[in-house]
Amino acid sequence: MNRKTNRKAIIIGATSGIGMEVAKLLALQGWEIGVAGRRIERLRRLQQENPQIMAIKEIDITNEDAPKKLEELIAELGGMNLYFHSSGIGYQNVALDADKEMAIVATNGMGFTRMVTVAFNYFAAHPEQKGHISVISSIAGTKGLGASPAYSSTKRFQSHYMECLEQLAHIRGLDIAFTDIRPGFVTTELIEGCNYPMLMDATKVARKIISAIKKKKHSVVIDWRYRILVFLWQLVPGWLWRRLKIKS
Repeated sequence: MNRKTNRKAIIIGATSGIGMEVAKLLALQGWEIGVAGRRIERLRRLQQENPQIMAIKEIDITNEDAPKKLEELIAELGGMNLYFHSSGIGYQNVALDADKEMAIVATNGMGFTRMVTVAFNYFAAHPEQKGHISVISSIAGTKGLGASPAYSSTKRFQSHYMECLEQLAHIRGLDIAFTDIRPGFVTTELIEGCNYPMLMDATKVARKIISAIKKKKHSVVIDWRYRILVFLWQLVPGWLWRRLKIKS
């Protein structure tokens, strides 16, 4: 990524974790950035610390006004070349609390779709932007995880949706790139206080993500350890997988 290109990126979910780190690193590489999230004070602080962040917007992707606000953010930035979606929630939910399940679906399913379709339609209408859509899904979408039903299922949905959009772009003759980022456990607020194995540093993960975006990879599992884990998961027959007691 050339520091002098002045390319423009919109990052949804930039108030913490991976989204914030990607915003910082892209800004250092000369991108003009627009960031969004639910916590406006964090966005203001991020903007103060990073002059390349040109526009901020308070957006809750579960609200019906989110698409309009995203369009406003794109206009304030003066266009968009990269849409990066890092907004999501998840819980272990062995008790199958219905409220938790529905909150995850509202964010990772409906909210995700609401925002990514805006990005796709923007790039379809502005082919000169050479659009690129990149999203944070998860290795949790590889197999159904009984301890996290809605999270695992919505992450699989996100990966499949990205695959569908890439095929749709080809059907319509659109020059849009797609990158599905599938990390494992990353040290973010989302899993704060949890004792997960193979934790990865958010800044290091962000560097790997930017490398994958630069190479326009279709999908990437972040970190070699998780690539081995996913490979092994995929070898497990369905009848056996459904009987495994995987709690995290």
